[in-house]
Amino acid sequence: MQVTRRQFFKVCAGGLGASSMAMLGFSPNDALAEAREFKLTRTTETRNTCPYCSVGCGVLIYSLGDKAKNVHGKVTHIEGDPDHPVNRGTLCPKGAGLLDFVHSPNRLKYPEYRAAGSKEWTRISWDDAFTRIAKLMKEDRDKNFIAKNKDGATVNRWVSTGFLAASASSNESGYLTHKVVRSLGMLAFDNQARV
Repeated sequence: MQVTRRQFFKVCAGGLGASSMAMLGFSPNDALAEAREFKLTRTTETRNTCPYCSVGCGVLIYSLGDKAKNVHGKVTHIEGDPDHPVNRGTLCPKGAGLLDFVHSPNRLKYPEYRAAGSKEWTRISWDDAFTRIAKLMKEDRDKNFIAKNKDGATVNRWVSTGFLAASASSNESGYLTHKVVRSLGMLAFDNQARV
């Protein structure tokens, strides 16, 4: 293929002009494209603690919703909290997958009860669940409470039941939980994350 000097300059000028226009933002694709909105623009940010292990990493949960009465927001994004002193914005693989956990169809959202010998779980109300737990705790405490030891000293112990508090609890709720559990006489008490 023979290219004259004049044809060479035309090709170069055309290529330079097209690339200059593209560099200045005059590409037809970019010019016709719509500006994409940042996905967290209209969301509400909520700080929380990861529910998985006892490390107690901080997470930021972003949800969409107009906060109207009886309207539930939809969680759209979860990330590590960069201001949290434990994880400083990083999350382990389980914490990074929290959004899948929140939207999982297998996630248990309500209390269920399985009668002795049954293979079926039945959904019960929160009031029924709390009432059942309180009743069983009272029965066990009445049956196994130790008021005095073998030497006759008052000990007020309940050693047949333990309590494990949640990792997402605040210091205040942990303090109140500790007071309630100890007032019942329980010795086996721990908090999943000591935050």
